[in-house]
Amino acid sequence: MAEFRAAKGDLVLENVTKSFTNFTAVDDLSLTVPRGAFFALLGPSGCGKTTTLRMVAGLEQPTSGRVLIGDTDLTGSRPYERPVNTVFQSYALFPHLTVRDNVAFGPKRRGAKDAQAQADATLALVQLTHLAGRKPTQLSGGQQQRVAVARALVNHPEVLLLDEPLGALDLKLREQMQIELKQIQSEVGITFIYVTHDQDEALTMSDRIAVFNHGGIEQVSGPRDLYEHPANEFVADFVGISNAIERDGERFTIRPEKIRIIEDGESTDGMHTETGHIAEVAYVGMVTRLHVRLDSGGTIQLARQNLDSKSSSQNEAINAQVTVGWRTDHIVPIQPQTGNKNEVLEEKRS
Repeated sequence: MAEFRAAKGDLVLENVTKSFTNFTAVDDLSLTVPRGAFFALLGPSGCGKTTTLRMVAGLEQPTSGRVLIGDTDLTGSRPYERPVNTVFQSYALFPHLTVRDNVAFGPKRRGAKDAQAQADATLALVQLTHLAGRKPTQLSGGQQQRVAVARALVNHPEVLLLDEPLGALDLKLREQMQIELKQIQSEVGITFIYVTHDQDEALTMSDRIAVFNHGGIEQVSGPRDLYEHPANEFVADFVGISNAIERDGERFTIRPEKIRIIEDGESTDGMHTETGHIAEVAYVGMVTRLHVRLDSGGTIQLARQNLDSKSSSQNEAINAQVTVGWRTDHIVPIQPQTGNKNEVLEEKRS
Protein backbone atom coordinates (compact mmCIF):
# COMPACT_ATOMS: atom_id res chain seq x y z
CA MET A 1 0.00 0.00 0.00
CA ALA A 2 2.79 2.44 0.88
CA GLU A 3 4.45 1.64 -2.45
CA PHE A 4 1.29 2.59 -4.34
CA ARG A 5 0.78 5.87 -2.48
CA ALA A 6 4.41 6.85 -3.06
CA ALA A 7 4.10 6.47 -6.85
CA LYS A 8 5.21 9.52 -8.84
CA GLY A 9 5.53 10.29 -12.53
CA ASP A 10 3.46 10.27 -15.70
CA LEU A 11 0.11 8.50 -15.68
CA VAL A 12 0.23 5.67 -18.22
CA LEU A 13 -2.61 3.52 -19.51
CA GLU A 14 -1.33 0.48 -21.41
CA ASN A 15 -3.78 -1.30 -23.73
CA VAL A 16 -6.61 -0.87 -21.25
CA THR A 17 -9.93 -2.56 -21.96
CA LYS A 18 -13.04 -2.49 -19.77
CA SER A 19 -15.86 -4.84 -20.72
CA PHE A 20 -19.20 -5.23 -19.02
CA THR A 21 -21.76 -7.96 -19.60
CA ASN A 22 -23.34 -6.46 -22.71
CA PHE A 23 -20.79 -4.00 -24.05
CA THR A 24 -17.19 -2.83 -24.05
CA ALA A 25 -16.87 0.67 -22.57
CA VAL A 26 -13.14 1.12 -23.22
CA ASP A 27 -11.39 -0.81 -25.98
CA ASP A 28 -7.61 -1.36 -26.01
CA LEU A 29 -6.82 2.22 -25.00
CA SER A 30 -3.27 3.49 -24.53
CA LEU A 31 -2.54 6.97 -23.23
CA THR A 32 0.22 8.88 -21.43
CA VAL A 33 -0.61 11.93 -19.31
CA PRO A 34 2.55 13.94 -18.55
CA ARG A 35 3.16 14.68 -14.88
CA GLY A 36 1.95 18.16 -13.95
CA ALA A 37 -0.34 18.58 -16.98
CA PHE A 38 -3.91 19.84 -17.04
CA PHE A 39 -5.26 17.08 -19.25
CA ALA A 40 -8.86 16.82 -20.52
CA LEU A 41 -10.76 13.71 -21.55
CA LEU A 42 -13.32 15.11 -23.98
CA GLY A 43 -16.17 13.33 -25.70
CA PRO A 44 -19.92 12.71 -25.93
CA SER A 45 -21.92 10.74 -23.39
CA GLY A 46 -21.15 7.03 -23.42
CA CYS A 47 -17.77 7.37 -25.15
CA GLY A 48 -15.74 5.80 -22.32
CA LYS A 49 -14.13 8.86 -20.74
CA THR A 50 -15.74 8.46 -17.29
CA THR A 51 -15.03 4.71 -17.25
CA THR A 52 -11.40 5.55 -18.01
CA LEU A 53 -11.35 8.02 -15.11
CA ARG A 54 -12.86 5.41 -12.78
CA MET A 55 -10.14 2.92 -13.72
CA VAL A 56 -7.48 5.51 -12.87
CA ALA A 57 -9.23 6.12 -9.54
CA GLY A 58 -9.45 2.38 -8.80
CA LEU A 59 -13.25 2.49 -8.71
CA GLU A 60 -13.22 0.09 -11.67
CA GLN A 61 -10.58 -2.49 -12.57
CA PRO A 62 -9.55 -3.06 -16.22
CA THR A 63 -10.66 -6.27 -17.87
CA SER A 64 -7.18 -6.25 -19.40
CA GLY A 65 -4.25 -3.83 -19.62
CA ARG A 66 -2.41 -1.83 -16.97
CA VAL A 67 -2.68 1.50 -15.14
CA LEU A 68 0.64 2.95 -13.96
CA ILE A 69 1.99 6.09 -12.33
CA GLY A 70 5.65 6.28 -13.23
CA ASP A 71 7.02 2.75 -12.89
CA THR A 72 4.44 1.69 -10.30
CA ASP A 73 1.70 -0.62 -11.57
CA LEU A 74 -1.53 0.35 -9.81
CA THR A 75 -3.67 -2.28 -11.53
CA GLY A 76 -5.68 -4.21 -8.96
CA SER A 77 -5.01 -1.77 -6.10
CA ARG A 78 -7.90 -0.17 -4.23
CA PRO A 79 -8.85 3.53 -4.45
CA TYR A 80 -7.53 4.43 -0.98
CA GLU A 81 -4.19 2.80 -1.79
CA ARG A 82 -3.54 5.09 -4.77
CA PRO A 83 -2.03 8.61 -4.79
CA VAL A 84 -5.20 9.76 -6.52
CA ASN A 85 -8.20 11.82 -5.39
CA THR A 86 -11.45 12.53 -7.23
CA VAL A 87 -13.76 15.55 -7.34
CA PHE A 88 -17.27 14.62 -8.48
CA GLN A 89 -20.03 16.79 -9.94
CA SER A 90 -22.10 16.24 -6.77
CA TYR A 91 -19.16 17.45 -4.59
CA ALA A 92 -20.03 14.76 -1.96
CA LEU A 93 -19.36 17.08 1.01
CA PHE A 94 -20.35 16.09 4.54
CA PRO A 95 -23.36 18.33 5.32
CA HIS A 96 -22.97 18.06 9.12
CA LEU A 97 -19.33 19.24 9.11
CA THR A 98 -18.00 22.75 8.71
CA VAL A 99 -15.97 23.69 5.65
CA ARG A 100 -12.74 23.43 7.70
CA ASP A 101 -13.67 20.02 9.07
CA ASN A 102 -14.63 18.78 5.60
CA VAL A 103 -11.18 19.70 4.31
CA ALA A 104 -9.42 18.37 7.43
CA PHE A 105 -11.23 15.02 7.22
CA GLY A 106 -8.57 13.30 5.11
CA PRO A 107 -5.53 14.38 7.16
CA LYS A 108 -7.36 13.51 10.39
CA ARG A 109 -8.17 10.05 9.06
CA ARG A 110 -4.47 9.54 8.32
CA GLY A 111 -3.62 10.60 11.87
CA ALA A 112 -1.96 13.91 10.96
CA LYS A 113 -1.47 16.05 14.06
CA ASP A 114 -1.60 19.26 12.01
CA ALA A 115 -4.81 18.39 10.16
CA GLN A 116 -6.48 21.71 10.95
CA ALA A 117 -3.40 23.67 9.86
CA GLN A 118 -3.30 21.71 6.59
CA ALA A 119 -6.98 22.46 6.05
CA ASP A 120 -6.49 26.17 6.69
CA ALA A 121 -3.57 26.35 4.25
CA THR A 122 -5.56 24.61 1.54
CA LEU A 123 -8.62 26.80 2.13
CA ALA A 124 -6.35 29.81 1.65
CA LEU A 125 -5.24 28.35 -1.68
CA VAL A 126 -8.85 28.24 -2.93
CA GLN A 127 -9.65 31.62 -1.29
CA LEU A 128 -12.23 30.30 1.18
CA THR A 129 -10.60 31.11 4.53
CA HIS A 130 -13.46 33.47 5.41
CA LEU A 131 -16.00 30.65 5.05
CA ALA A 132 -14.17 28.00 7.10
CA GLY A 133 -16.81 27.93 9.84
CA ARG A 134 -19.83 27.53 7.59
CA LYS A 135 -21.68 24.35 6.64
CA PRO A 136 -21.87 23.27 2.99
CA THR A 137 -25.58 24.13 2.77
CA GLN A 138 -24.69 27.76 3.53
CA LEU A 139 -22.46 28.00 0.45
CA SER A 140 -23.12 28.73 -3.19
CA GLY A 141 -22.53 26.07 -5.83
CA GLY A 142 -19.21 27.60 -6.82
CA GLN A 143 -18.06 27.77 -3.19
CA GLN A 144 -19.02 24.13 -2.62
CA GLN A 145 -17.05 23.19 -5.70
CA ARG A 146 -13.94 24.91 -4.34
CA VAL A 147 -14.38 23.15 -0.98
CA ALA A 148 -14.50 19.82 -2.82
CA VAL A 149 -11.28 20.70 -4.65
CA ALA A 150 -9.63 21.76 -1.37
CA ARG A 151 -10.68 18.51 0.31
CA ALA A 152 -8.97 16.58 -2.49
CA LEU A 153 -5.85 18.77 -2.67
CA VAL A 154 -5.18 18.62 1.08
CA ASN A 155 -4.24 14.96 0.63
CA HIS A 156 -1.40 15.98 -1.73
CA PRO A 157 -2.35 13.51 -4.47
CA GLU A 158 -0.05 12.79 -7.37
CA VAL A 159 -3.10 12.92 -9.67
CA LEU A 160 -6.38 14.81 -9.16
CA LEU A 161 -9.36 13.53 -11.13
CA LEU A 162 -12.28 15.85 -11.88
CA ASP A 163 -15.46 14.27 -13.25
CA GLU A 164 -17.46 17.12 -14.85
CA PRO A 165 -17.29 19.13 -11.60
CA LEU A 166 -18.77 22.30 -13.12
CA GLY A 167 -21.78 20.69 -14.76
CA ALA A 168 -24.26 21.85 -12.11
CA LEU A 169 -23.21 25.52 -12.28
CA ASP A 170 -24.74 28.27 -14.40
CA LEU A 171 -22.79 29.50 -17.44
CA LYS A 172 -21.24 32.64 -15.93
CA LEU A 173 -20.12 30.88 -12.75
CA ARG A 174 -18.87 27.92 -14.77
CA GLU A 175 -16.67 30.22 -16.87
CA GLN A 176 -15.32 31.89 -13.71
CA MET A 177 -14.54 28.52 -12.12
CA GLN A 178 -12.72 27.36 -15.26
CA ILE A 179 -10.24 30.19 -14.79
CA GLU A 180 -9.93 29.56 -11.04
CA LEU A 181 -9.32 25.84 -11.47
CA LYS A 182 -6.61 26.48 -14.04
CA GLN A 183 -4.95 28.98 -11.68
CA ILE A 184 -5.09 26.48 -8.80
CA GLN A 185 -3.57 23.75 -10.96
CA SER A 186 -0.77 26.07 -12.09
CA GLU A 187 -0.01 26.96 -8.47
CA VAL A 188 0.03 23.42 -7.03
CA GLY A 189 1.65 21.87 -10.11
CA ILE A 190 0.03 18.44 -9.80
CA THR A 191 -1.59 16.46 -12.60
CA PHE A 192 -5.25 17.35 -13.20
CA ILE A 193 -7.31 14.97 -15.36
CA TYR A 194 -10.58 16.62 -16.28
CA VAL A 195 -13.55 14.76 -17.79
CA THR A 196 -15.97 16.88 -19.80
CA HIS A 197 -18.29 16.81 -22.80
CA ASP A 198 -17.99 20.60 -23.15
CA GLN A 199 -15.56 21.48 -25.94
CA ASP A 200 -15.17 25.12 -24.84
CA GLU A 201 -14.35 24.01 -21.31
CA ALA A 202 -11.67 21.63 -22.54
CA LEU A 203 -10.12 24.20 -24.90
CA THR A 204 -10.10 26.91 -22.20
CA MET A 205 -8.53 24.92 -19.38
CA SER A 206 -6.32 22.19 -20.77
CA ASP A 207 -2.70 21.82 -21.80
CA ARG A 208 -3.62 18.72 -23.79
CA ILE A 209 -6.88 17.06 -24.78
CA ALA A 210 -7.78 13.48 -25.69
CA VAL A 211 -10.93 13.23 -27.81
CA PHE A 212 -12.85 10.04 -26.98
CA ASN A 213 -15.27 8.20 -29.23
CA HIS A 214 -16.80 4.73 -28.86
CA GLY A 215 -14.36 3.56 -26.20
CA GLY A 216 -11.21 4.80 -27.91
CA ILE A 217 -9.30 7.98 -28.66
CA GLU A 218 -9.54 9.80 -31.99
CA GLN A 219 -6.86 12.45 -31.36
CA VAL A 220 -4.54 13.77 -28.65
CA SER A 221 -3.35 17.35 -29.10
CA GLY A 222 -2.93 20.75 -27.55
CA PRO A 223 -6.06 22.94 -27.73
CA ARG A 224 -4.96 25.09 -30.69
CA ASP A 225 -3.73 22.17 -32.78
CA LEU A 226 -6.88 20.18 -32.00
CA TYR A 227 -9.11 23.02 -33.21
CA GLU A 228 -7.03 24.15 -36.17
CA HIS A 229 -5.95 20.68 -37.36
CA PRO A 230 -8.66 18.11 -36.54
CA ALA A 231 -7.55 14.62 -37.43
CA ASN A 232 -10.83 13.43 -38.92
CA GLU A 233 -14.49 14.24 -39.42
CA PHE A 234 -15.52 13.24 -35.91
CA VAL A 235 -13.03 15.60 -34.24
CA ALA A 236 -13.82 18.42 -36.67
CA ASP A 237 -17.55 18.13 -35.95
CA PHE A 238 -17.27 17.57 -32.19
CA VAL A 239 -14.71 20.28 -31.42
CA GLY A 240 -16.33 23.47 -32.64
CA ILE A 241 -18.33 23.95 -35.83
CA SER A 242 -16.90 22.83 -39.15
CA ASN A 243 -17.84 23.06 -42.81
CA ALA A 244 -17.06 19.95 -44.84
CA ILE A 245 -15.91 20.55 -48.40
CA GLU A 246 -15.48 18.01 -51.20
CA ARG A 247 -12.79 18.68 -53.81
CA ASP A 248 -11.52 16.26 -56.43
CA GLY A 249 -12.53 13.33 -54.26
CA GLU A 250 -10.79 14.74 -51.18
CA ARG A 251 -12.42 15.87 -47.91
CA PHE A 252 -11.60 19.20 -46.31
CA THR A 253 -12.93 21.33 -43.50
CA ILE A 254 -12.96 25.04 -42.77
CA ARG A 255 -14.12 26.84 -39.63
CA PRO A 256 -17.00 29.38 -39.86
CA GLU A 257 -14.86 32.29 -38.61
CA LYS A 258 -12.47 31.78 -41.55
CA ILE A 259 -15.25 32.50 -44.09
CA ARG A 260 -16.30 36.04 -45.08
CA ILE A 261 -18.96 37.72 -47.16
CA ILE A 262 -17.10 39.48 -49.97
CA GLU A 263 -18.03 43.12 -50.38
CA ASP A 264 -18.22 44.81 -53.80
CA GLY A 265 -14.77 45.76 -55.02
CA GLU A 266 -12.95 43.71 -52.36
CA SER A 267 -9.82 41.89 -53.49
CA THR A 268 -10.09 38.11 -53.54
CA ASP A 269 -6.45 37.33 -54.26
CA GLY A 270 -5.47 34.03 -52.65
CA MET A 271 -9.09 33.23 -51.87
CA HIS A 272 -11.63 30.68 -53.03
CA THR A 273 -15.03 32.24 -53.69
CA GLU A 274 -18.54 30.89 -54.11
CA THR A 275 -21.91 32.51 -54.77
CA GLY A 276 -25.07 31.69 -52.89
CA HIS A 277 -28.05 32.95 -50.93
CA ILE A 278 -28.52 33.65 -47.21
CA ALA A 279 -30.64 30.86 -45.73
CA GLU A 280 -30.52 31.72 -42.02
CA VAL A 281 -29.23 34.52 -39.78
CA ALA A 282 -28.70 34.11 -36.01
CA TYR A 283 -27.42 36.87 -33.73
CA VAL A 284 -25.59 35.21 -30.80
CA GLY A 285 -23.87 38.11 -29.05
CA MET A 286 -20.22 38.26 -30.02
CA VAL A 287 -20.92 36.95 -33.52
CA THR A 288 -23.69 36.64 -36.05
CA ARG A 289 -23.94 33.18 -37.59
CA LEU A 290 -25.06 32.99 -41.20
CA HIS A 291 -26.00 29.90 -43.19
CA VAL A 292 -25.40 30.32 -46.91
CA ARG A 293 -26.93 27.97 -49.48
CA LEU A 294 -24.29 27.70 -52.19
CA ASP A 295 -25.24 27.79 -55.87
CA SER A 296 -22.80 24.91 -56.38
CA GLY A 297 -24.74 22.80 -53.86
CA GLY A 298 -24.70 22.39 -50.09
CA THR A 299 -24.82 24.88 -47.25
CA ILE A 300 -21.99 26.44 -45.28
CA GLN A 301 -21.98 28.36 -42.02
CA LEU A 302 -19.92 31.48 -41.43
CA ALA A 303 -19.46 33.65 -38.35
CA ARG A 304 -19.21 37.44 -38.57
CA GLN A 305 -17.82 39.20 -35.51
CA ASN A 306 -20.10 41.94 -34.20
CA LEU A 307 -17.68 44.85 -34.03
CA ASP A 308 -20.34 47.54 -33.60
CA SER A 309 -23.91 47.86 -32.40
CA LYS A 310 -25.48 48.25 -35.84
CA SER A 311 -27.96 45.71 -37.07
CA SER A 312 -27.02 43.32 -39.87
CA SER A 313 -25.95 44.89 -43.14
CA GLN A 314 -28.18 44.93 -46.21
CA ASN A 315 -26.52 41.88 -47.71
CA GLU A 316 -27.36 39.75 -44.65
CA ALA A 317 -31.12 39.57 -45.26
CA ILE A 318 -32.73 36.19 -45.77
CA ASN A 319 -32.51 35.13 -49.45
CA ALA A 320 -30.00 37.91 -50.26
CA GLN A 321 -27.52 36.90 -52.94
CA VAL A 322 -23.94 36.96 -51.65
CA THR A 323 -20.42 35.97 -52.56
CA VAL A 324 -18.51 34.21 -49.81
CA GLY A 325 -14.80 33.54 -49.72
CA TRP A 326 -12.00 32.03 -47.70
CA ARG A 327 -8.24 31.82 -47.92
CA THR A 328 -7.11 28.57 -49.45
CA ASP A 329 -4.53 28.06 -46.69
CA HIS A 330 -7.35 27.98 -44.12
CA ILE A 331 -8.72 24.76 -45.61
CA VAL A 332 -7.67 21.68 -43.63
CA PRO A 333 -7.63 18.19 -45.18
CA ILE A 334 -9.32 15.59 -42.97
CA GLN A 335 -9.70 11.83 -42.96
CA PRO A 336 -13.12 10.19 -42.83
CA GLN A 337 -14.12 8.67 -39.50
CA THR A 338 -12.85 5.13 -39.84
CA GLY A 339 -13.82 3.74 -36.45
CA ASN A 340 -10.24 2.49 -35.92
CA LYS A 341 -9.85 3.49 -32.30
CA ASN A 342 -6.25 2.34 -32.11
CA GLU A 343 -4.97 4.94 -34.57
CA VAL A 344 -4.56 7.85 -32.14
CA LEU A 345 -3.34 10.89 -34.03
CA GLU A 346 -0.91 13.05 -32.10
CA GLU A 347 -0.37 16.74 -32.80
CA LYS A 348 2.26 17.67 -35.34
CA ARG A 349 5.54 18.64 -33.71
CA SER A 350 8.16 20.84 -35.32
